[in-house]
Amino acid sequence: MQSLRAAVFAALFLLVQTIALVAQDITLTSRDGSVEITGTFLGFDGDFYRLDTVYGELTVDSSGVLCEGPACPNLIDYVAELRFSGAGTMGEVLLPALVEGFALRSGHSARRINGEAGYFTYELTNRNEDRLAGRFHFRLTTTDEGFADLMANEADIVMSLREVRAEEARLARAAGMGDLGASGRGRVVALDALVPLVSPDNPVSQIATPDLARVFAGKIANWSVLGGPDAPISLHLRDRKTGLGQAVMDRLLKPISADLGAEAVEHENGPELARIVAADPFAIGFGSASETGNAKRLALSGSCGFALPAVRRTIKTEDYPLTAPMFLYLPARRLPQLGREFMTYLRSAPAQLVMRRAGFTDQAPEEIAINLQGDRFANAITSAGEETGLRQLQAMVTRLRGFDRLSTTFRFEAGSTRLDAQSRSNVEQLARALEAGTYDARELLFVGFSDGDGSATANREISRRRALAVQEAVKMAAETANFDRMTLGVAAFGEALPMACDDSAWGRQVNRRVEVWVN
Repeated sequence: MQSLRAAVFAALFLLVQTIALVAQDITLTSRDGSVEITGTFLGFDGDFYRLDTVYGELTVDSSGVLCEGPACPNLIDYVAELRFSGAGTMGEVLLPALVEGFALRSGHSARRINGEAGYFTYELTNRNEDRLAGRFHFRLTTTDEGFADLMANEADIVMSLREVRAEEARLARAAGMGDLGASGRGRVVALDALVPLVSPDNPVSQIATPDLARVFAGKIANWSVLGGPDAPISLHLRDRKTGLGQAVMDRLLKPISADLGAEAVEHENGPELARIVAADPFAIGFGSASETGNAKRLALSGSCGFALPAVRRTIKTEDYPLTAPMFLYLPARRLPQLGREFMTYLRSAPAQLVMRRAGFTDQAPEEIAINLQGDRFANAITSAGEETGLRQLQAMVTRLRGFDRLSTTFRFEAGSTRLDAQSRSNVEQLARALEAGTYDARELLFVGFSDGDGSATANREISRRRALAVQEAVKMAAETANFDRMTLGVAAFGEALPMACDDSAWGRQVNRRVEVWVN
């Protein structure tokens, strides 16, 4: 007990000390004494001071100035400080696992110091020199609070379960933090999914996405409508202040212009939600795939008979329509070297393994053999019509024979030609792999597909244009790749290989995609 109290006291002391220093003014004077700048100290990355002055936020090279004031850092025994704030779902398990994995790979030892509720710090010590190299501070709240802390200069990185909102991006630009919506500002670290949860005693095993939306809007109130018992449905979801709660509103209810049912119960954390739903045979919850507990996941279905479960492969390929990327948002300023090394580590193969072991879906590309995709081709045969008949299906199978599908898939925002967040991250991931020579001496085929709206001829042309656009985006991102060492191609099959039913906006969005096949 005494050791625990000591650890808590130490963490609080560090936090108070850091806040006190950041709030103080410093004066930077050029070495010849001709220029002097005074302002509130905001941070130091080992090379550059960052301070708030009457001229706005300035970044100054430490090699050319002398620093005066109690907040001036020790340039000889510099300790990197990195502050994370935001979604508890990310900060409770995923980020601690990644910090510990990073420490192990980079020659550091990591010690966790717990503070008051929602606060903890990791101290990273260089094992060879027995010297403190950095502190990673965590504040676990909500996605909203994470962005608020960033705007207040109380955080360096936001842990977010949704994309930055337009108003947040506007405030960040006004505060001199750059465009948080720009490439590289929002990093997809791992993948999760929004999943409908029920008790194992509930006989229902799947639900159509439009019905799911009507359930949470309170428009379907009895299980008998869904093929279950004649009993009222009780609703559970995450607090609407959290990224997961907001994702339910944005991605499930907004498309049908509905608000949450009045009887819905909101929960502060996912494990509590899953536990309550698992114990109530008449409850349905909307939670995270990483926090299912003993509850049963419902697959998403449609009137055509296709069903998509939230499993690792369908989440990674984004075939499951409610995949939820987990973001780290960084303002347009330089992190300390230790922080930059940590961000680089997050894209590495060892980090992807850590993500899987922590219960999340990583982004490492996987090759899926064509003979493991029988369900997809069975769906294609089932849904074939007059325009997309046996001849078109034979042409598709002939072209893809000998290829494996990569788990890297590209999809588009609803009603837009812009790639969605996960797909923008996939562009960077595939580009880095091309630069590293991963696919040298192989053929990569960008294969376009569409939904079933419109004529088959028009859909094949639309899917071809999308495949060409994705191929060009990847080539532009892979600046140092040697394309003479590989073969890139494009194919398009329109509506020939549906992933979901076209009877809803969610199903049509899943079907509009560009896959990557490799030989």
